[in-house]
Amino acid sequence: YHSVLSKYFVVVYFDYRGTGLSYDAVDSDKMTTEQYLNDVDVITDYMRERFSTEKIYLMGHSFGSYIGLNAAHNHPEKYEAYLAMSQTTNPKESEKIAYDYMLNEYRKRNDSSMVSEFEKYHINDSEDAFVEYRSSSLRDDAMHELGVGTTRDMDSVIYGIFLPSLRCTDYTMGERINIWRGKMASKKFKVTGDGFNFNAFENIKSLDIPIYFFAGKYDYTCNQDLQRKYYEFINAPEKRYYLYENSAHSPIFEDDEKTDEALREILK
Repeated sequence: YHSVLSKYFVVVYFDYRGTGLSYDAVDSDKMTTEQYLNDVDVITDYMRERFSTEKIYLMGHSFGSYIGLNAAHNHPEKYEAYLAMSQTTNPKESEKIAYDYMLNEYRKRNDSSMVSEFEKYHINDSEDAFVEYRSSSLRDDAMHELGVGTTRDMDSVIYGIFLPSLRCTDYTMGERINIWRGKMASKKFKVTGDGFNFNAFENIKSLDIPIYFFAGKYDYTCNQDLQRKYYEFINAPEKRYYLYENSAHSPIFEDDEKTDEALREILK
């Protein structure tokens, strides 16, 4: 997906160990938060040396915001600022908010079929039901049908992400397939579970560098209201909150004009 980031930055995309360009058959138990943060640190130092700069900008998106926030907290001396896109704050609470929102939306639409599907999962009463719901196709299908998933206008992950990724010429065909092999494998990575059990309100109460939030009003993957609460909660030398009024989970890629305006303001 195009973005205006490259108008202002040399953009380096990080394919996590075990995924994408870094795909390999790995020991899932060794794919820990500590390993991922160490990898970020190594790459950060490489970029600082290569581009002869003391500090770089760090951005995290969705799960990447779990890694990014922790990396910025651990080594603030290496970063100019942290850019938090769809910041994960309390994933378990976010999932319950999304479930209630989607169930109510289908009730408003008198969609008895989808209401019945949701009511099969008593996620507030049973941890097993919660896990089963999270691994079902219902969650993603409903999010994209209601416009609260990856983007506001994406109807399907298959047509919106999977097929376009197979045409991405920055990767060879084998590497494009490995994106998805890595995604499937990462479900069993220890770091994935760490990220889902993360609570930013408890774990990271302050940053020593500026933090800028980019949030979609209709983001129910990482709930926007929780992002706003965390923005108000965290202590930082400077912080700003950019709300995208017609975006979901990928605001920077959904509205170039607002992103351009925000980046110009930040870089001043």
